[in-house]
Amino acid sequence: MISEAYPATPSLSSIIQGCIRWWAESKASNEAPPSPALRKVFIAVLVVAWTLVVITKKWRKEKLRLPPGPRGLPLVGNLPFLDRNLHQHLAELASTYGNIFSLRLGRKLCIVVSSPALAKELLKDKDATFANHDVPTAAMVLPNGLHGMAWAPHGMQWRMLRKLAVGEMLSNTRLEIFRDVRRAEVQQMVRRVYDNAETPLAIREMLFATLFDVLMGMLWGTGTLKDPSMKEKGEEFRLVVRQILGSFGQLSISDFFPFLAPFDLEGLERKRKKIADRLNQILDSIIDLKKAESGEQESKEFLLVLLRMQERGDSTMPLTRSHIKGLIMDLVMAGMDTTAVTSEWVMAELIKHPEMMRRVQQELNEVIGTDNVVEESHLSRLRYLSAVVKEAMRLHPAAPLMLPRTPSETSTLGGYSVPKGTRVLVNMWAIERYPENWENPSEFNPERFMTNDRKWDFSGNDFHFFPFGSGRRICPGAPFADRMLMYGLATLLHSFNWRLPDGAELDLAEKFGMVLRKADPLVLVPTPRLSKAALSSSLSSNFKDNIFT
Repeated sequence: MISEAYPATPSLSSIIQGCIRWWAESKASNEAPPSPALRKVFIAVLVVAWTLVVITKKWRKEKLRLPPGPRGLPLVGNLPFLDRNLHQHLAELASTYGNIFSLRLGRKLCIVVSSPALAKELLKDKDATFANHDVPTAAMVLPNGLHGMAWAPHGMQWRMLRKLAVGEMLSNTRLEIFRDVRRAEVQQMVRRVYDNAETPLAIREMLFATLFDVLMGMLWGTGTLKDPSMKEKGEEFRLVVRQILGSFGQLSISDFFPFLAPFDLEGLERKRKKIADRLNQILDSIIDLKKAESGEQESKEFLLVLLRMQERGDSTMPLTRSHIKGLIMDLVMAGMDTTAVTSEWVMAELIKHPEMMRRVQQELNEVIGTDNVVEESHLSRLRYLSAVVKEAMRLHPAAPLMLPRTPSETSTLGGYSVPKGTRVLVNMWAIERYPENWENPSEFNPERFMTNDRKWDFSGNDFHFFPFGSGRRICPGAPFADRMLMYGLATLLHSFNWRLPDGAELDLAEKFGMVLRKADPLVLVPTPRLSKAALSSSLSSNFKDNIFT
């Protein structure tokens, strides 16, 4: 009956297939990309044909009870109405349509949840169904993107990678092994800041550089990329990582119209492929260098541990070079940017609230003294600084919409249908400002984290505050991020006073992305608080003698 009523359907499919074949043949016969006008015509034909197919298929589907949401336009849905600061825009929509609502973003159905109860249902009660991430096009810039832990589908491969990351790199026991690496790099940061006292410094950039060096030391040893033959590759690796972080902020038309992905109409895929190819070459060089050393003395560096495990082999799930590169990039991408961005937000809020800055420094003086320097052993006693960090995480969550989830089968949330393949967003930014759970939610008030009636940890069990996520996909880097946030900030605030450059004004505007950045990078001027003798006594003998020349 349906085929008789809608005889045009086969011809529409033929049109789409014919367009695809024509495009592929054109690209094969001519290396130059089609003209902009031809691209527009091609897109128009495909979109019209696709729309008619969708309308036809609609009659064949049982209507699902989807969450309410704003009406969109044909073809593009709600895409033209989205605000640049998407996390705030979605929070406003939740106030109109409820804590679960739906949007049609091009071809993609998107469902947004914005309350602790719905987050618990998604991330705990139905964690197994929603264990997969909906992979954006930008993630494919990573070498063999789905071989990494972050984007791999839930299953045996993902479990193996997570076990390696947690057991061999990010557990508290493993982190203790690299305490000296963190101490040396934080000391180097102090030296650089002291050398630039009374000079404006970009806080995020400074912390990003320190975190990069810390992770490199933990991954393959501080000497690897400082070796003359590898130094250039180390600098290039840092540059490529920055390019990748930038690419994650670029949305592609194929994220909303997946059938257009093979045509790379915006040229983003070509750019990403160039970055990925260069990154593969750099990582292969480093892996080959460390592989040559793997038979030498025992080492705790993460890459050497992985290479030895690869050599031993595993009949059930072999560890490949693609897995190794994927794990490296997971740790680099997750461990640097979010930590540096959160540290910047903490410093910005303390500049805005100088009385809190004074209280933090008073606590540091009491716990550490003015003739000593911060050590990781001091961190557990810095209760007020810990509360300041958590409050900054609450107001400015590093991942405002978390990584998007998608159900492995049609399911329900909040009593509504969630079809298989739907993109599900958890609006962390809205949840951690949820007015029913937070008094004066837009106010920066660290005192709320100093009560003894709540644990306020990063375990993901409290769905009012879970900055590292929850469930089986909780971020395994929480122990590392917590240490580096507290250690880096405590050191900077104990060693220096900070102020805005003359004539500058503080702006706390946010810039939405996969990571929630401060729109205008924070630039501050440091003034030493500690004496030269106190600072010098803490520094390693490698540069103690000439640091203050």
